[in-house]
Amino acid sequence: MIKFASRLLTLAAFVVALLAAPIFVPVCAAGGDPPAPESSPPPKATKAKKSSENRPGIEDTAFASGYRTAYAAIYDRNDYAAAIEQLKALGRDDNAAVANLIGYSYRKLGDYKVSQVWYERALKADPDHVKTWQYYGLWQVEQGNRDSAQYHLNRIASLVGTNSEEYRSLAAALEKPPGTGLVY
Repeated sequence: MIKFASRLLTLAAFVVALLAAPIFVPVCAAGGDPPAPESSPPPKATKAKKSSENRPGIEDTAFASGYRTAYAAIYDRNDYAAAIEQLKALGRDDNAAVANLIGYSYRKLGDYKVSQVWYERALKADPDHVKTWQYYGLWQVEQGNRDSAQYHLNRIASLVGTNSEEYRSLAAALEKPPGTGLVY
């Protein structure tokens, strides 16, 4: 009887361990990743992201921290020159989010030619990077290239639809009369 009880107890422990494993593993795995550097649409199920474009993982906290610092320099302090240096120091010029923010910073500093180079670099790294299509479209509006800006708007619509913040922002810029000299 003791032998039977021992086997039954071992079997029960094994079943409990099997049932608990699927619950325990995802909880542990979900805990360490830093937030994505920039909000972007979820990747399409049919297209895998390039490894250089994946959000940083636990092993890449220096990149994530540096990116967040540069992001804050841009959006919180409007310190575009410092942000450019911080982003370049990351050594990830092939990352669409990094190249896009460098382009954005140069645009805000009024260096449109260099800004364009960085936007094109971002789109080369990830042709589906919605934020780059938005910012480059705003660049087009500022340059008076409304047809090109409309192309960018259509590209955003095809990627994420017309309800996204990126689409609404560029559409609002295109609704303004040409030649108003507005900078976005």
